[in-house]
Amino acid sequence: MTDSPLWKPLQNSYDTSRKHLHQLAFFAVSPARMEAVGRMGLRPTPGGFGTPEFDGRVARVEGSLLVHEQSDGVATQRISTVREAAVFFGREYEEVWFEDFHDPLQPMDPDEDLSIDEVDSRLIGEWFAFGFDVLATLRSRATASDDASEPQIWPEHFDGANEIGDADAGQRASYGFSPGDDAHPEPYAYVAAWGEIDRSDPYWNDSAFNGSSISYQDLLGPGDPEAACLSFFMDAYRRLHA
Repeated sequence: MTDSPLWKPLQNSYDTSRKHLHQLAFFAVSPARMEAVGRMGLRPTPGGFGTPEFDGRVARVEGSLLVHEQSDGVATQRISTVREAAVFFGREYEEVWFEDFHDPLQPMDPDEDLSIDEVDSRLIGEWFAFGFDVLATLRSRATASDDASEPQIWPEHFDGANEIGDADAGQRASYGFSPGDDAHPEPYAYVAAWGEIDRSDPYWNDSAFNGSSISYQDLLGPGDPEAACLSFFMDAYRRLHA
């Protein structure tokens, strides 16, 4: 599929696709890396999302396919159920695979057929890739005292984010890109402050968490989405460092 779905209106199937991809990320893709090397963060990968290389392999989702890259070749399988995806990536399905999540994803029936549209899946992959490019630029503008972290796609929230700023000075925040959640029906970029924010300032516009967001719909149109997101993030950075 050469025609990019990013920056086009979302399909009616998007919400279901997103939720089912989240199940795959949390219960199949990320646990494979965690079991092998003790790390769970994911990355944008071609046509979707997956692990960085670990233990000589990569586990990822590409459109409507599961892809398992190993030293002896690449295996693919059509997405079916979460349980079958976990087995495909080399481990048995487990509802609890890490004890220290504050808010783990609630599981669906692991034997229920997943409904994931190819276009929706690729859009989410491209959204993450776009977000990581923006976060890389943002990170390059941070100072040493900001202790900017490496961007990760966190499986419990299914969002790509990094952290910037001195927490002791009340400056630290998570800067990220989500494909959507129960409070946001479409993708959005966000800043979630770790400390207190001035809610009288209209910049801090999101009531679902301690911060601000800009929606996918806001980024559609004739402007430059990357410039808009960088400006949005820098507005937060300046407020938090004032």
